[in-house]
Amino acid sequence: MRKISTGVIYFFGALGGLLFGYDTGVISGAILFIQKQMSLNSWQQGWIVSAVLVGAILGAAVIGPSSDKFGRKKLLLLSAIIFFVGALGSAFAPEFWSLMISRIVLGMAVGAASALIPTYLAELAPADKRGTVSSLFQLMVMTGIFIAYVTNYAFSHFYTGWRWMLGFAAIPAVILFLGGLILPESPRFLVKTNREQAAKSVLLNMNKGDQTAVNTELNQIHQQAQIKSGGWHELFGKAVRPALVIGVGLAIFQQVMGCNTVLYYAPTIFTDVGFGVSAALIAHIGIGIFNVIVTAIAVVIMDKIDRTKLLNIGSIGMGISLFVMSFAMKFSGESQAAAVICVVALTIYIAFFSGTWGPIMWVMIGEVFPLNIRGLGNSFASVINWTANMIVSLTFPALLDYFGTGSLFIGYGVLCFVAIWFVHRYVFETRNRSLEEIERTLRQRTGQTKATKTESLD
Repeated sequence: MRKISTGVIYFFGALGGLLFGYDTGVISGAILFIQKQMSLNSWQQGWIVSAVLVGAILGAAVIGPSSDKFGRKKLLLLSAIIFFVGALGSAFAPEFWSLMISRIVLGMAVGAASALIPTYLAELAPADKRGTVSSLFQLMVMTGIFIAYVTNYAFSHFYTGWRWMLGFAAIPAVILFLGGLILPESPRFLVKTNREQAAKSVLLNMNKGDQTAVNTELNQIHQQAQIKSGGWHELFGKAVRPALVIGVGLAIFQQVMGCNTVLYYAPTIFTDVGFGVSAALIAHIGIGIFNVIVTAIAVVIMDKIDRTKLLNIGSIGMGISLFVMSFAMKFSGESQAAAVICVVALTIYIAFFSGTWGPIMWVMIGEVFPLNIRGLGNSFASVINWTANMIVSLTFPALLDYFGTGSLFIGYGVLCFVAIWFVHRYVFETRNRSLEEIERTLRQRTGQTKATKTESLD
């Protein structure tokens, strides 16, 4: 391959995350205007928000596993095309059903990006930089969400402003496609498809010409590549079960702790506690800026602090913030101070999410699955994540009507503390370890489980 700056590769490799963030975040402001112009009830409002998530499930389920067969790069380019089509379809949708279908198409690209990008970045990055590089995906997601918030405010004074909000995503989709053309293929996929020289060239570029590091990594990849590509039987087999539990568990807990209800419905929450629409959108932009800063800090520290420690710190911070926010919401109608406390607590909650569970879930599902089913495993965990996301987001407006903001977030807060137990019980540390070392640990853990049952070592 021709020599390309690693920074350029990481930037365009993670750029799909920006579209992921923009297309999931822009609806939080646009729905305020769509709801009025299309006279949507609570369930229709929930479906417009959640349609992307339905598509994301399909995209992660279909496009993700296909990367094991066709390569990460080709599917990334396909995702860019789908992003473009879905964005323009949403912008020109004349009524509820066409808008929902366009949002589903858009969601297919979002789901594909979520399944492809963490795996692609994890397979490109050296072991000592993998956490930082992989978490660039989440930084792009949060940057996309921030840009969505700014776009929401910029077009909020136009009657058809929501169409511009949704259609703006077509621009980064074109940039992603053009940038994707120069990206290298994953070296692990190249080895799997018997293109060793090309794989070596990519590794030399990513390791800045360190021949020793390249030879070591290439030997490790060769050993793992000898294992025949697996399918659903292998994914659900005993040998992969610890990785599957980690991937599925992290994917579910990331959502049921309420993160995306806050990201998608923050302006709605702000208007409920007494803010006007413009004030709510401006507050949203402030949260977006803070969000990007915290995620950037997380990128820097990702390979300096154990993943499991960060997950537990995040769970504690998120849980306490939700309890404070719930308490403040109960008095927000009577006190301006309570409304301010609510906004501060919500901001702190998002900061803890953005610095811990937000990036770490995507980093770890790109790490823990064995090479022979990595695309399938990452895809399956992404499908679970998007399904949980859809259920939480779709039910949120109706639950909000039934329980009220003050009580609903207490339940999400309790689940934050349940997540601490899960991490302690099932998640093993992956920081500063090569993908091949993680795979060996995975097989050793399975062997130890068998040994315990049979009271003898394999």
